[in-house]
Amino acid sequence: MRLAILGSGNGGTAAAFEWAQAGHEVALWDFTQFGGNVAAIAASGHIEGRVKFEGRAPIRYAGHDLARALEGAELVLIVGPAYAHEEMGEALRGHLSTDAAYCMLPSGCNGAIVLKKALGLDILDDTYVIGETSTLPYGCRLVEPGVVRVTTRVLDGLFVAAVPSSRTPELLAKLQVVWPQAEAAANVLQTTLQNGNPVLHPAIMLLNASRIENTGGDFLFYTEGVTPASARLMAAVDEERIALGRALGVRIVPDPELGVRQGYLSEATWLKGYNQGIGFAKSQAPSTLDFRYLTEDVPYGLVFISELAKQFHVPTPAVDTVISLASIVLDTDFRAQGRRLPADLGFGELTPDQVRGL
Repeated sequence: MRLAILGSGNGGTAAAFEWAQAGHEVALWDFTQFGGNVAAIAASGHIEGRVKFEGRAPIRYAGHDLARALEGAELVLIVGPAYAHEEMGEALRGHLSTDAAYCMLPSGCNGAIVLKKALGLDILDDTYVIGETSTLPYGCRLVEPGVVRVTTRVLDGLFVAAVPSSRTPELLAKLQVVWPQAEAAANVLQTTLQNGNPVLHPAIMLLNASRIENTGGDFLFYTEGVTPASARLMAAVDEERIALGRALGVRIVPDPELGVRQGYLSEATWLKGYNQGIGFAKSQAPSTLDFRYLTEDVPYGLVFISELAKQFHVPTPAVDTVISLASIVLDTDFRAQGRRLPADLGFGELTPDQVRGL
């Protein structure tokens, strides 16, 4: 299969390596301001893998020419943080093909819907196969330009949905060529809500705020940062996320249970599961509170959960508390700054049954 990967960060590079090593023709593209990794791969013609991935994988093209990267692609993986989704969608305008499937890897909170809006498409337009996954298939980091270290490869629980969901089977079939562990979700609300980052990151950050400021993040984020208090807060947020899923007619897997399925955790508990989790053991804490664990996961993730819960009359006191605390700690009104409000995504124009039927 020929595919294009848009985004040359940790996840994009790991995906490019795995698909290329499996024998597929891979092109890696990014904006010109992110040139270091792209330039190194273009110069060598390959990506080097470490730990779970080993060896070198050849890359067909690495550069900033989007048309060249997309040429003949049957699958396009769009890999980047939530704040980049609109810009990537705008870059894709005029380049869509009905022969390709487009997947936000991962959703990062309604990534597929944001992509469709950036492309000028209605949410329910089914002309193109556009969808998302619930998570990245890896725990990974760039070691240096052109070299990616993958410490965890998701073994199970990689949920996939297209919007509208009638096109999920086509997207799933392409992804399962290399990721047989991928499974169909009911819809993109399930893939979005199943993302565990807004459940985990803000709670640990806030209850370790003084430690981060005093040490510059000189501790292991999960191993030392997850205590009985932070475990209880994560559990409370997760319970509200699960309740919202229930109101929407989708089952959200509790995060510890999913962590075991994916290979990050050895037991499905909030305390030992995370502070002794095999996939999180070496994760370093951020050096500052002004980090995406708060600046992305709160306005893009938790604010969306809170606002959609209001629409479906689901109480979210724990989620709302985390939003308020993060806003105070960073002196930023994250609720006013909410990046993915249901009304902005077009949910306000849909009936509850239409939302459930996405």
